[in-house]
Amino acid sequence: MERVTQKMSGLQFNLGPAKEPLGFIKALEWIFAIFAFATCGGYSGSTKIKLFCPKSENLTANADFEYPFRLNKAMLTLSDKTNCSGSWKQAYYLVGDFSSSAQFFVTFAVFVFLYCIAALVVYLCFLHLYRGAGKLPMIDFIVTVVVSFLWLISTSAWAKGLTDIKTSTGPSLLHTLEPCNTVKCLFGEVSSMGSLNVSVVVGFLNLILWAGNAWFVYKETHLHNPPAAEPSNPGSPPIPTGM
Repeated sequence: MERVTQKMSGLQFNLGPAKEPLGFIKALEWIFAIFAFATCGGYSGSTKIKLFCPKSENLTANADFEYPFRLNKAMLTLSDKTNCSGSWKQAYYLVGDFSSSAQFFVTFAVFVFLYCIAALVVYLCFLHLYRGAGKLPMIDFIVTVVVSFLWLISTSAWAKGLTDIKTSTGPSLLHTLEPCNTVKCLFGEVSSMGSLNVSVVVGFLNLILWAGNAWFVYKETHLHNPPAAEPSNPGSPPIPTGM
């Protein structure tokens, strides 16, 4: 019970660190992490193609897709059950599975979001313990460097995945459909992917934020501020120097 009381007595809420780069940038990292996983994880869209069927009216094939972008499970459905005069003989799907890069990006952003909350709690409530302990700033610095590197990896992978998604849902889709070899097909439209583009931009902004913040976290470590030397005992006599 006494130990719990001592820990609770260490709680000292102070908004001062929020005005310093250490806390202010961490708050920005928290906000940008939210934008990263929200703009990617909440996306849903569709793509359409037009078929000019012989001896029947023209039809539209539509495929809906969403996060995590397993396009090979998104089936193209016709607007009519005539099967385009028999040309549409089976179920056709989009091409590609880009769930790995999308899920890696979103999952990593969620973990960063949670870490930022924990770090802000420490900065605002336990800053005296943070700066008084030698291990916490060093752990924070190592995590900051690792997260910066992972933002580079995850955002680059997701940017490549997004490029492939645009290709698979764009006009090149016509080349993967067998019915388009026998009937005339035209690409219709695909939903705007503006939010996905924003997620990539936010990912690289997160990289810049974390890489820049590494310097301010480094300044809190003993590598930048080595511990002061212990003062000598005033009661000990001075060491005589030789002649």
